[in-house]
Amino acid sequence: MVAITLPDGSVRRFDGPVTGTDIAESISKSLAKKAIAMRVDGALTDLFEPVARDATVEIVTRDDPQALELVRHDAAHLLAQAVQELYPGTQVTIGPVIEDGFYYDFARDEPFSSDDLERIETRMAEIVDEDRPTRKEVWDREEAIRHFKKIGETYKAEIIADLPEGEEIKIYWHGDWHDLCRGPHLPSTKHIGKAFKLMKVAGAYWRGDHRNPMLQRIYGTAWLSEKDLKAHLQRLDEAEKRDHRRLGRELGLFHFQPEAQGSVFWHPKGYMIWRVLEAYIRRRQDEDGYVEVKTPQLLDSVFWEKSGHWSKFRENMFVVPDEIPSTEEGKPVLSGEAGLMALKPMNCPAHVQIFKQGVKSYRDLPIRMAEFGCCHRNEAHGGLHGLLRVRQMTQDDAHIFCREDQITDETKRFLALFARVYDDMGLSDIRYKLATRPENRAGEDAVWDRAEKALADALTASGLDFDYAEGEGAFYGPKLEFHLTDAIGRTWQAGTFQLDYVLPERLDASYVDETGAKRRPVMLHRAVLGTFERFIGLLIEHYAGRLPLWLAPVQVVVATITSEADDYAKEAAALLAAKGLRVETDLRNEKINYKVREHSHAKVPAIAVVGAREADERKVSLRRLGAERQEVLDLDEAAARLGEEATPPDLRARKA
Repeated sequence: MVAITLPDGSVRRFDGPVTGTDIAESISKSLAKKAIAMRVDGALTDLFEPVARDATVEIVTRDDPQALELVRHDAAHLLAQAVQELYPGTQVTIGPVIEDGFYYDFARDEPFSSDDLERIETRMAEIVDEDRPTRKEVWDREEAIRHFKKIGETYKAEIIADLPEGEEIKIYWHGDWHDLCRGPHLPSTKHIGKAFKLMKVAGAYWRGDHRNPMLQRIYGTAWLSEKDLKAHLQRLDEAEKRDHRRLGRELGLFHFQPEAQGSVFWHPKGYMIWRVLEAYIRRRQDEDGYVEVKTPQLLDSVFWEKSGHWSKFRENMFVVPDEIPSTEEGKPVLSGEAGLMALKPMNCPAHVQIFKQGVKSYRDLPIRMAEFGCCHRNEAHGGLHGLLRVRQMTQDDAHIFCREDQITDETKRFLALFARVYDDMGLSDIRYKLATRPENRAGEDAVWDRAEKALADALTASGLDFDYAEGEGAFYGPKLEFHLTDAIGRTWQAGTFQLDYVLPERLDASYVDETGAKRRPVMLHRAVLGTFERFIGLLIEHYAGRLPLWLAPVQVVVATITSEADDYAKEAAALLAAKGLRVETDLRNEKINYKVREHSHAKVPAIAVVGAREADERKVSLRRLGAERQEVLDLDEAAARLGEEATPPDLRARKA
């Protein structure tokens, strides 16, 4: 007798082992039709897996949060089936689920073309219609290796040979086609549906090693409905139009070169965005009680050994040789790895050195120490992605040294600053997460309890809803995550706030408490924007290059209809500049429609058109980016209005 406990607490008893399909049918015929998998004591498994013991079972349908991942997993198998049927002799290797879809790597001499993708997609849809049933078998390891070698699947044989001893060798069949897989899978191919699309083909080395053969990777996307698929494809189309790399080139903001992999060449217009952002966040930090510092780029390895970064992050650090000074006895002055220095990958250890200069009292805390610190990280070439992942980066980095009883108040203070900044940036749709202790961590559980509670209390006191990201904290302390939603619904993680008990201990930072005893400060790592490079890339994509007036590198262009208005255009530009606007003139002998179209493509927020009539009446015809109509204003009124609109939000708030 097998007792099955359902989610509502009711118990159903069966004479022997029972499948998920049997359980679903015992509940209702309609549930059995919708069932695609089940959870047995919380673990997701195949619907056809026999349950031979007393267990809690939940039937999974397409409404379940994990349904989409199941569909994408089966879609990868569906792709592999179609490819091997259409192109015999092709070997399959691995096919995982990824964000928004799946891929499968194939070993085939002839390259796949776009026409091939259409053909494969058609065959995939036909296999869905065939409703091929799924079943699972567990094979002996050596038997499985022999089998796959025999049928020419050498990559699969290699995968099986490398699996840990004792791991089950699961073979999933979809009709007559089979593959090595951990599972679980849908009951049959019809449950996948047809809301899928193959996206592209790319090269990929076997197991990511350039010394191995190059495979062909076919990427696909799969969704639970045609509506979801269509929405995703529309987002991709919009995202392509907003790609900051393309817009950066078109708008003349920045460029990259192979000679400086992962480092940005900022052009005047792009660097103007940077300067405006830097000035803005500096003012926000100043008014919030931060002191600004500047620390060295290059530090001896002894420093990174003490901080712990040498053992954990050395492969991501740019290391350079250095001649070590010695004492008269011939011993090196420093005790780090002989003759090595490194460019800093982060600012935090250097800030501790400033904190340690002089004796600090408990009355001195908190100390909020900020730096626009340039850092370097040796990211893999394949991981670089425009402004979003670079090797040289500048952060609006800061560290708060405080007492443990100050954590909640300092966290609340930061959350208020973060919300103000992102509201000013037009990015107010934020989800908050509290990342808690990972398995491998430093410190006692009692300390983690207090730290996590302090952050949770700060979020609650700030009136913010949040989720827990269990086990995703840093090894040295819990952290807050900030997930932003942009104009087309994509999620970005920006900013950081991390609580650290470990680094002050490692680097011997201390303050004197009210009893005269030495105590360790708590170190709060925080950044509002994160790296300037990534944040500017985010802004460009969020606004599709049409930045708000206060952030735009060129805010107004004064364009002439006729050369008779050149002098007046210069006068108007001078007045606008005097109001603090970044203004250019366009006096070229071109038609005004051509000029307007060109500056609109350059995403200039406002174009002041002037001709002989405007010069006589001291007016401008003001055209706003994206607006169909123009507005005729007195020059003084236009200057005053644009000057007010171009004022950064924090300065505008001060005036109010």
